[in-house]
Amino acid sequence: FGCAGERTDNRNGRRKKSNTGSMSESSTSSGAGTLIKFAVLLSICILAFSVRLFAVIRFESIIHEFDPWFNYRATAYMVENGYYNFLNWFDTSAWYPLGRIVGGTVYPGLMVTSGTLHYLLHLLHIPVHIKDICVFLAPVFSALTAMATYLFTTEIWNERAGLLAAAFIGIVPGYISRSVAGSYDNEGIAIFALMFTYFLWMRTVRTGSIFWASLTAVSYFYMVGAWGGYVFIINLIPLHVLVLLVTGRSDAKIYTGYTVFFILGLLLSMQVPFVGFLPLKTSEHMASLGVFGLLQLHAFFQYLRPQLTQQEFRKMYMTLFGVAVALSVPALMTLTYLGYVAPFSGRFYSLWDTGYAKIHIPIIASVSEHQPTTWTSFFMDLHILSSFFPAGMYFVLHRLTNARVFIVLYALSAVYFAGVMVRLMLTLTPCVVVLGSIAISHILDNYFSSSVGSQKASESSETDKKKKAEEKSTTDIAGIDSRAIVVVLLCVMMAIFAVHCTWVTSHMYSSPSVVLASNNPDGSRNILDDFREAYYWLRMNTEEGARVMSWWDYGYQIAGFANRTTLVDNNTWNNSHIAMVGMAMSSNETRAFEIMQSLDVNYVLVIFGGMIGYSGDDINKFLWMVRIAEGEHPDEIHEPDYFTESGEYRMDSAVSQRMRTSLMYKMSYYRFAEVRGGFDRTRNVEIGEKNIKLTHIEEAFTSENWLVRIYRVKDPHNRKRQLLSVKDQKIEINKQGKSYRKGGKGRVANAPVVAKKPDHPHIKAEKDLK
Repeated sequence: FGCAGERTDNRNGRRKKSNTGSMSESSTSSGAGTLIKFAVLLSICILAFSVRLFAVIRFESIIHEFDPWFNYRATAYMVENGYYNFLNWFDTSAWYPLGRIVGGTVYPGLMVTSGTLHYLLHLLHIPVHIKDICVFLAPVFSALTAMATYLFTTEIWNERAGLLAAAFIGIVPGYISRSVAGSYDNEGIAIFALMFTYFLWMRTVRTGSIFWASLTAVSYFYMVGAWGGYVFIINLIPLHVLVLLVTGRSDAKIYTGYTVFFILGLLLSMQVPFVGFLPLKTSEHMASLGVFGLLQLHAFFQYLRPQLTQQEFRKMYMTLFGVAVALSVPALMTLTYLGYVAPFSGRFYSLWDTGYAKIHIPIIASVSEHQPTTWTSFFMDLHILSSFFPAGMYFVLHRLTNARVFIVLYALSAVYFAGVMVRLMLTLTPCVVVLGSIAISHILDNYFSSSVGSQKASESSETDKKKKAEEKSTTDIAGIDSRAIVVVLLCVMMAIFAVHCTWVTSHMYSSPSVVLASNNPDGSRNILDDFREAYYWLRMNTEEGARVMSWWDYGYQIAGFANRTTLVDNNTWNNSHIAMVGMAMSSNETRAFEIMQSLDVNYVLVIFGGMIGYSGDDINKFLWMVRIAEGEHPDEIHEPDYFTESGEYRMDSAVSQRMRTSLMYKMSYYRFAEVRGGFDRTRNVEIGEKNIKLTHIEEAFTSENWLVRIYRVKDPHNRKRQLLSVKDQKIEINKQGKSYRKGGKGRVANAPVVAKKPDHPHIKAEKDLK
């Protein structure tokens, strides 16, 4: 339209038409740009949801892993009985005989979110089972996370980088690993809350608005109710404010935003039953309180500054600041010593000392996701983004603002924690996505825009032609524009990244742990459904109140699938109780029977992978059982006893005597020699003890592929005993009677007393135990 207007002979008319055409072109391009942006974001949300459905397509709509089964069971209870009954729910079928207060020991955000969606859908007369909502909740929230990442990146850079960040977070494996369909865990909604809280904080830093600060506090409240990782937020935001204070970047906007956020966030977070007064009583939250105090002190100094000279102000500032620090540190130490402020937890220390947990808290070190991250995991979960991440950091540092200081601090802290613990790759992934998107967007802005602009450049004069020729000679390689080469290579890399993400999602992160799959020689799939087969047997063939002893990994699944009482589960809140189960597994059968009798155990469940080569069985986890049991019972359990004389952990003929007689070894390899000749495919050895006999327990069920084995604990009168001969059972009559109280009913006065021969030691031990 502008070009058409310029062809008019009348200068005024030409100018008028040109302006009208320019306005029309601007509004048209703005509307088209908004429409394209909306279409791209909608496509990204659909892609983020769809790419997480491989598990449902290949298997079925089922809850995955271990923790999600408790979350589903708790959600179903809340939907059926109501929220307040859920908060007061005392689960007697968990941690027998102790039980568990569920409402006060969980973050209820996940359950409340699913229950709210279930209520709204039924309000609209859309009948959806709560299980289906739980299965598809994480994919739905992955689309919301893409939107939150777009808003966050747009706030600190521009919309083009925001669109790239939304696309990358939708398919990156580091986030997909915890958000596939069926992965009904806290992280599925927590990453959305994390990124949305960060976006609102960035908006608060830019505007200094009480409204945005209040929204930040509300979003933080949702994060507190969703995941224990909220501690990362309440320490990162104060760190951001502290750095701005130290570097002189703080202003009234920072003061207003943080003050409102801290006070409202503190009050709201205390409404979560599991959190309660922890923000005021734990060391992990003291940093936010300290920064709040420093910010008020700094604001007070700024108020007094116009009334004092520079020298007086500096002297007072240093004096009062030193006094505040000198008083606050001893006060915090005193409160910690007196017990008013709890010291740092073991999990916190394990983040700074990687060997701390293995020595002091083996239950934490035994979890695979608490191990340090390998380099291959970084590449597998981030791929090319790990290469663009440093470039994005450079571009941000080159154009530093208050908001970009935050992403720098986020990156530095997340990189460290992700290296210490593989689980925290989840918090690093959004940061790498944002910085990687900024780097790629910056490259495209410089190369792609320049190449497009050169095509539109005017060639009206000889000077312009000479400049264009000189520019072309410096940028051409063999007659091809080098900028186009860079753009094409970048597009190829992003295409490879998309292929990698799809492959990793479909093959590595879309297999439910309760259903295993293998490939036959002809390429067809073989489904191994031993877990559900065993849990179904427990549900249908055992009494309703039966107590099942297993390692804590399988507690949630037993309760969710079989609806049976368990001794320990994945909550791991009582280390002593877990150590008791570990000692039973590590002891010989007689000692284990005594422990099981004291815990009223009816059945014992073990996972054995020697038949099919499953490496995640209990034999491979056994040393952690020994270490945890040794921590509580060092007089009975010694880890070196389970190794050979040369210090090896072996199951073949060189197996140690203590390992050979342990309950775990017997339950795993009982009758195994009859099936495969005793060859263990997982450890690639022939077992050392083949003639295994059981005295106090008996085999009740073994799944099709021997993956799950269940044993019944015999009753005391049902066990094999050393019977006494008739001669040994002869009794003697004592003629001396015993006078009973007069009037006693049901008794004979002066009756002879029958004195039996002393009990056999086995029988006496049983009576003493009872």
